[in-house]
Amino acid sequence: MLGLVTTHDGDLPIFMRPLDGNSSDKERISAMVTAVMTQLRETLEEEQEERLAVFDSGGYSEANMKRYNEAKIKWISRVPETSTEAKTAVEEEPTEWQALSDGSGQYRTCIRDLPQGKERWVIVRTKAGEQAARVQMEKKVKKAKVQWEKQLWHLSKQEFACQSDAETAWKQAMKGKPAFLTVSSTSQEEGHYQHKGRPKKDGAPDSTAWHVMSTLTVDQSEVEAQIKKQASFIVATNVLDEQRLSHEQVYLTYKEQGGVERGFRFLKDPLFLASSVAVSKPERVMALSFIMVLCLLVYRLAEHLLRRQLASTSQTVPNQINQPTDRPTMRWIFQCFEGIDLLHIRVGLREHLQVLGLQPLHQKILRLLGSAYCQFYFFSP
Repeated sequence: MLGLVTTHDGDLPIFMRPLDGNSSDKERISAMVTAVMTQLRETLEEEQEERLAVFDSGGYSEANMKRYNEAKIKWISRVPETSTEAKTAVEEEPTEWQALSDGSGQYRTCIRDLPQGKERWVIVRTKAGEQAARVQMEKKVKKAKVQWEKQLWHLSKQEFACQSDAETAWKQAMKGKPAFLTVSSTSQEEGHYQHKGRPKKDGAPDSTAWHVMSTLTVDQSEVEAQIKKQASFIVATNVLDEQRLSHEQVYLTYKEQGGVERGFRFLKDPLFLASSVAVSKPERVMALSFIMVLCLLVYRLAEHLLRRQLASTSQTVPNQINQPTDRPTMRWIFQCFEGIDLLHIRVGLREHLQVLGLQPLHQKILRLLGSAYCQFYFFSP
């Protein structure tokens, strides 16, 4: 297992640590965050932009948050939906939500006084999340409706000696019923006669049996409520001052924390061929991890430099579908440079080198990267 920390700007890896796969994720993440933030505080000037540790719900716990607060580490994290406090906050339905500036959804806020200290919670509900929750909920409702209709049909075929037994059986059958299904029932008495043929008009039945007849409907209001609840999630921070970090910045900063995941995608890519190297000794695992992260650092630095140059000069390069972009991936740039050859020409004791296949797009990219890159390809920027 590998612990990795990246920067917010450029997704540059700044810290890595091989971890024991049998250890607790929450404890390891906490130790890593504390070590990195303490080192940054000691080496960087205080006047620089405030440093925030951003992580997913896997790193959120009462013990971890208490440790960060005591170490004066500012953080942003998603709150696990399984906690009691989170369930309570999501179920609360205020009269007004505030719209996100990009129109992608809504949010509301609250301050929670928790055992680890005060936290500002931003409850977010995006349109995309609500649409995904609606699709899942529709499948769930359809499946539950079929299941309960069958269950109620079997219940209606059972005979009970008295009305009380029928009502007891119905109450027992209702256990586990989803809240979005509404069931109404009536108990019906049915007479049984021993002799054959049609019974006399005034003849009393020899015995009676009771049946439970039920009607099943879907409560659409409850369905909508569960969709909204399922689409909501909580982003927390210990930065309580809205002037230092606005509510929307809390959400947007968390949303952009995918740099670590992108880094792991790079390391796990089959083209990286990391799986072809088999090592067993801990020191060799650490060495291999260091080399892999070093490759990621070089890759991200080149990508960050190119994107910054494209943005500052208002230029673009064609992407995979020949559309202009100012945020190309370095992997695509590497593919663009495939097919360039280096020709060695030897005349007597002298050797000449010539680059073949260099196109205007390649020259444009090399100029953006800088003169040092141009020298590798023997042309003047």
